[in-house]
Amino acid sequence: MIQAPGEPLLDPESTLVDDRDDNWGETTTVVTGTSVDSISNEDLTRISKDLEDSLPLDCRRYISPVLGAILGLISVITPLAFLALPQLLWRDTLDPCGTPCEGLYISLAFKLLILLISTWALFLRPSRATLPRFFVFRCLLLALVFLFVASYWLFYGVRVLEPQETDYRGIVGYAASLVDALLFIQYLALVLLEVRHLQPAFCLKVVRTADGVSRFYNVGHLSIQRAGVWVLDQYYRDFPVYNPALINLPKSILTKKMSSFKVYNLEEENTNNSTGQSRAMIAAAARRRDNSHNEYYYEEAEVERRIRKRRARLVVAVEEAFTHIKRHQDEETATSSPKHPRELMDPREAAQAIFAPMARAMQKYLRATRQQSYHTMESIINYLQFCITHNMTPKAFLERYLSPGPTLQYLDNNRGRRWTLVSEEPVTTALRQGQVFSLKRLDFALVVKVMPLPFLDLAEEFIDPKSHKFVMKLQSETSV
Repeated sequence: MIQAPGEPLLDPESTLVDDRDDNWGETTTVVTGTSVDSISNEDLTRISKDLEDSLPLDCRRYISPVLGAILGLISVITPLAFLALPQLLWRDTLDPCGTPCEGLYISLAFKLLILLISTWALFLRPSRATLPRFFVFRCLLLALVFLFVASYWLFYGVRVLEPQETDYRGIVGYAASLVDALLFIQYLALVLLEVRHLQPAFCLKVVRTADGVSRFYNVGHLSIQRAGVWVLDQYYRDFPVYNPALINLPKSILTKKMSSFKVYNLEEENTNNSTGQSRAMIAAAARRRDNSHNEYYYEEAEVERRIRKRRARLVVAVEEAFTHIKRHQDEETATSSPKHPRELMDPREAAQAIFAPMARAMQKYLRATRQQSYHTMESIINYLQFCITHNMTPKAFLERYLSPGPTLQYLDNNRGRRWTLVSEEPVTTALRQGQVFSLKRLDFALVVKVMPLPFLDLAEEFIDPKSHKFVMKLQSETSV
């Protein structure tokens, strides 16, 4: 499962699935692979579902950052513990260090400060998605940090704690070497997590199965699950909102097409007259089906004409409503007669006052364009208040409704939406040529096909500057 922000506000009347549980699409997990003698795919699906249900979603979301934070805190405290333990346990027997140790103290302090700031910038960022499997590179880095810290503690216990080493300068240098190793590990993390996938290597073709809207994106070396999260980020920004009410044919055409079908019993023994009559009825039904595209053409033209008409009415109504709004300027009141307090309104009152004249035209236009499920009266008034506050023109207000915006514009960011990543290969596998995976949800899916970018062979051709010379041929007939 991939946790992504947002959930579309679908029209309840246009829901495609009515007889199923509302949460059936959110709890479905696709398990691929071959069955074993004693464990089948159904058993694996049931086991994985039980494991997911036993651990709440919030816990699964924060368990990985918490473990990483604990390990990072231990790795930062370890150099300080290396310096503090000899001072607490056998301080009287330590050799004096003096100026060299003070220089190492300053170096160690600045390195730890840099380590903390870079760790905060690189790792302590809020997660926007929950991956179905562990991130391989992140787990590798955590294991590497654990091995380094454990090895340093083991060597420290054998060489320093047990014999109670008296050379305190060597102990300080030992702690400084651990900080240097942690800085190099952090540099490796920066390369693996942030730099490696920046150079484009593949082209992803993303197709929405419901209406066929497609986009192309260039990505670097990513795993399937990370590519899925990246595709969802681009989907909410680039894809237009999915409106199932615009996909189906008009009801009048569907009714005519369904009424043209008849059932015939070919096994019965009929006379020649009945056989000829049946053939004539079949031919007539075929002709009606052939003419359905003409009906669809005229029906679509009528819908477009109605939309243009209601669009024009909406534009005129909004223009007239905005003409009644005039911002109250302080410099104008200083030169003219002061306004009565009852004549002054805040943006909310002004939005409610001018919404009434345009409400009917707005409602008819939204119904004609099937957008009534995305815009409520309260949301329109709030946006109208926003436009009035920022002194926006009527065209700026209408832009939100005349052209459907991206999917992110119609979503509530405080709510999550779960997608199902379906792949024939493990989701931790790196992208390669020909891979196909999909991101499913209740009403549609995004099918992603991976194509490698071509290798470019760029050649150079030298042009002699002396070749850019021309000769003009003059004729007696010309005016030159």
